[in-house]
Amino acid sequence: MTAPTPRRAVLVAALAAATAATAATVPGGRAAAAPPAAPPAALPGAPGAPAPRATGRTVDNRFWFSYAHWLAGSHRGTTAAGGIRPGLEIGAPAGRAEYTDPHTGRRGTWEYATWTSPVHTSAVPATEVVASWNARTPAGTWIQIELCGTYADGSTSPWYVMGRWASGDGDIRRTSVDGQTDRRSTVWTDTLAVDAPASGVRLAAWQLRLTLHRKPGARRGPTVWLAGAMASDVPDRFTVPASTPSGTALELAVPRYSQEVHAGRYPEYDNGGEAWCSPTSSQMVIEFWGRKATPGAVAWVDRDYTDPQICHAARSTYDAAYRGCGNWPFNAAYAATYRQFAGVVTRLGSLTEVETLIRAGIPVITSLSFRPEELTGAGYGTAGHLMTVIGFTAAGDVVANDPHSPDNASVRRVYRRSEFENTWLRTRRHNATGKVVSGTGGICYVYAPARPGAARVEALTRVGILGDSG
Repeated sequence: MTAPTPRRAVLVAALAAATAATAATVPGGRAAAAPPAAPPAALPGAPGAPAPRATGRTVDNRFWFSYAHWLAGSHRGTTAAGGIRPGLEIGAPAGRAEYTDPHTGRRGTWEYATWTSPVHTSAVPATEVVASWNARTPAGTWIQIELCGTYADGSTSPWYVMGRWASGDGDIRRTSVDGQTDRRSTVWTDTLAVDAPASGVRLAAWQLRLTLHRKPGARRGPTVWLAGAMASDVPDRFTVPASTPSGTALELAVPRYSQEVHAGRYPEYDNGGEAWCSPTSSQMVIEFWGRKATPGAVAWVDRDYTDPQICHAARSTYDAAYRGCGNWPFNAAYAATYRQFAGVVTRLGSLTEVETLIRAGIPVITSLSFRPEELTGAGYGTAGHLMTVIGFTAAGDVVANDPHSPDNASVRRVYRRSEFENTWLRTRRHNATGKVVSGTGGICYVYAPARPGAARVEALTRVGILGDSG
């Protein structure tokens, strides 16, 4: 398949050496191609187009993570486990299945059990759905995450594989699954997207199926702590008005790491550090919350390399099918491998919502794409890049840890609010050649302790990450 999904911006740091006529990307970068859209002048925000109309809610989140959540749904060999962090585990295996890893050719037999969630009717009939999961997968175990959508006319999609995942790579290669479609919707790496949103087709509901695998005879299998998805219908737009700043300066002390320090290291993981914006951003936030990679986890890294945990994060988020470290839910799942930690992929609607999280002490990892002149002070252009919002100035400008920096000391940047907000929230943009390509429409990673405390629960609820999930 060659046509990319609308709004599915490239996740690697495709740092453009853009000119007025051309836009080149670094090795490992892939520019987003033009979506099947109407002519630019007909889209909201394009020159001569009418102003966008308020469309109400555009994002719906639903996550299962409590003991009562895991008791719900349909079990085939799975059981709900209680404790400080409830989860889903294998009770009595439902059977055995063979799996041949498409990336290694290794064939193995696995015990398995499945859990199918209740059907969730989305508050937003959606054009896109992105799943998230948090799990523990010790050696000899792995999980498969599937999603089935119900269209507005009542018909259903196939069960789409949204990921085959393990925290390590000794048993299977962590992978998305390309080529899944029913000609109404298609899976693009980590996103289930309606093929032709302008036709009116929408996903009105969805459910998940989790399949837990372990080696035959093993006493314990994997544990899933959280699973769910974000459904959205963000309107097509080239421009997004800047939100009103709170007027309060606030900055979180998030560690600063540069991906560029790692250029050339371990090119088998997405051509090395120049493409590691996503895992580098993830590691910054993981360490902000006091989590650290153990000496054993980074023992494989060359001792001459600084910040070996960034190499570990890249290896731990690498998607063998995508051939990159920018798979959104793989990053959230990696973050959740740390002690009592949780991560989800969602969309937010404004920097006002980011301010709500920052005030609660929660940094936000954002996905943006822009030409050099569209984000003052960046000094580069990108077809898709992750950076972490760590605060705001009194004037409302964005304080960000931008991993595309020459060294750790220069990671902290201040970007103009209106420019940052637009390049993050828009769904359409013009690249350096004038071609219409996609934007992410507000995609972000949100990581926090699994038991976040009342003030943080309130903030997460206010921005819509918690709600029915609570």
